[in-house]
Amino acid sequence: MSKKSPSPLHRDEKLAELRNLKMAKSAHAYVRGNTVQFYEWLEASDRVLPQGPPVWICGDCHVSNIGPIADADGNINVQIRDLDQTVIGNPAHDLIRLGVSLAMAARGSDLPGVVTAKMMEQLTLGYELALGGKPGSRKTICKRPDTIKPVMRRAMRRKWKHLAAERIEGLEPNIPLSKSYWPISNAERTELKALMATEEVRLLATSLSHRNAKDKVEMLDAAYWVKGCSSLGLLRYAVLLRVGESKDPESSLCLIDVKEAVRAAAPRAKGARMPKDNASRIIQGAAHLAPNLGERMLAGRIQGKSVFLRELLPQDLKIDIEHLNHDQAMEVAAYLGNIVGRAHAHQMENDDRERWLQELGRNRPKTIDTPSWLWKSVVELVKAHEGGYLEHCRLFANPV
Repeated sequence: MSKKSPSPLHRDEKLAELRNLKMAKSAHAYVRGNTVQFYEWLEASDRVLPQGPPVWICGDCHVSNIGPIADADGNINVQIRDLDQTVIGNPAHDLIRLGVSLAMAARGSDLPGVVTAKMMEQLTLGYELALGGKPGSRKTICKRPDTIKPVMRRAMRRKWKHLAAERIEGLEPNIPLSKSYWPISNAERTELKALMATEEVRLLATSLSHRNAKDKVEMLDAAYWVKGCSSLGLLRYAVLLRVGESKDPESSLCLIDVKEAVRAAAPRAKGARMPKDNASRIIQGAAHLAPNLGERMLAGRIQGKSVFLRELLPQDLKIDIEHLNHDQAMEVAAYLGNIVGRAHAHQMENDDRERWLQELGRNRPKTIDTPSWLWKSVVELVKAHEGGYLEHCRLFANPV
């Protein structure tokens, strides 16, 4: 066992330490790991937000939670890729969360404040474009920026060997223990093996178009997966399955992500009816916001806790925006706003889309073509995040 791979008995303490260090690496990492505090700060600001039509929202709509996702047939689209916080709620919350994320990314690229203001305008324009026509029509789709095209080309080229390059080794494939994969207890292994032996998991693992729906599924290995930031401290496993008897790893090997589902921090719309089980809530939200992902998910239970499963595909990637120039920042802001707008818009009736579009057009200051509530919320939350980040670094970052 690697010195960096603690036993299950000491896992929680080490995960808390890792989470604090990850959040201290950059202001943007601090934003990603602070969903709960984001909503606490938003509520404490006492700012009155417009109530958009209640729809499924991401709830944690930062830049890294958007990216290329493959469906079961191998088609790739840029969609929201993390739905842990999804609820039926106010679409304004996704706009503000994305706005704060873009603003922090701009600061990381050392862009002047005026560029952040212009990014909020482009974010709004891209989002409004999605509301301005029949969902799915060409007139609602924003042009893909040159900065996003490389990640799409990379997604289209990726195969199983790229996904498994650093994770699978040996004649009998396994998940080698490392700083990312830690040992699990015998009890955890037994529960995971029982879950992987269910017919529901077999159907999930054989759902890809290049697999035989009648194939058997066998669990080869499993490990605790140290991944993400906000999820550190929750149950998270990587499980390696063999599907059928083919010797071709492209079709026979399957890596399943098993992740604990907890109550969302995002506020829910009054009277909204959602599944009580958190994993089922996440899957239902994914079906509305990211259908490529939603069709590849399954709910289950481990250690009496709600978990959701999905097969990891090589094409699933996140968008990282670093070192943007002025023009790139504008294009990315409009594009990501449009992705989120389309995810919201197709859930709305025509009248609701028109009313929400009208609301977005109101209360715009003379100096910025963005709703005042969006701009002022982003400014206030950036201030709060900056102060919170510096204090976090003082407490948890390693001394230089």
